[in-house]
Amino acid sequence: MSENKKVVAIIPARGGSKRIPGKNIIDFNGKPLIAWTIEAAKESGLFSKIIVSTDSDEIAKVSEEWGAEVPFLRDDKADDISPVSEATIRTLTQLEERGEKFDDVMQLFTVCPLRNAQDITDSYKFFNEQKAPFVLSCYKYAWMNPWWAMKLNDKYESTWIYPEAKTTRSQDLPELFSPTGAIWIANIEALKKEGTFYGTGHVWWEIDWKRAVDVDNYEDLDLARALTKL
Repeated sequence: MSENKKVVAIIPARGGSKRIPGKNIIDFNGKPLIAWTIEAAKESGLFSKIIVSTDSDEIAKVSEEWGAEVPFLRDDKADDISPVSEATIRTLTQLEERGEKFDDVMQLFTVCPLRNAQDITDSYKFFNEQKAPFVLSCYKYAWMNPWWAMKLNDKYESTWIYPEAKTTRSQDLPELFSPTGAIWIANIEALKKEGTFYGTGHVWWEIDWKRAVDVDNYEDLDLARALTKL
C-alpha cells in the first residue's frame, strides 16, 4: 500500500476549545473523541508512527492511553489563529530534529471521528494512484442544497447567494462538494515547500458525508452521535 514509503499520521489536538470545552477528549459514545481517530489510524496498519500534536498535558495523557505517541508538546503554532497546516509542519520539523524522517504525512482531525480505517487506506491508495502532491477529503452535498443558500437581514428579508439558481430544479443543478478535515495527505517535501495542504497540484478525494462530519459545536456532536447508530 505505501510502496515502501514511510508514512506518519499526525493528529492535531490543540487544547482550549471555546465552543465545546475539552472537545478533543470529550466523551463520544463511551470513548474520548480523540480515541476514535487514533483507533482508526491504528487499525489501518498504514503508519510508521501515529503522533498527536498538542499543547495540552491532559490531551497528551489520554492520547497515549489510547495508543498514540506524544513525544513532545507543541512548542509553536498552538494558538487558535495559526493554520493547522503550520502546526503539522512544525511537528514534522520536531520529529526530524529527533532523527525521524518520513515520506508522506496524513493529517487526521480529531473532530472527524466517523472516518474509519478503510477510508484511510482507500484515500492513501488514491493518493498514490493520482501521484498528486496533496489529497484532501471532501463530501458531496446531500439533502442540503447550497445552490439555494440565502442571507437574511434584520427584517427577515433574503439575499440569494446564487439568484440564478433559486428557480432551478435541484436535479438540474450541478453537484457541489465541501471540504472536510477527515483526511488530508501530503508528500512532506511538497508540504514544507508550499506551507499548506492546499498547495499546487492538490486534488480531492470523496468520502461519504455520513463519515465526514466535522464536530465544531454541540449540534455537530449530536449529529455525529446519531450517525453512529445507523
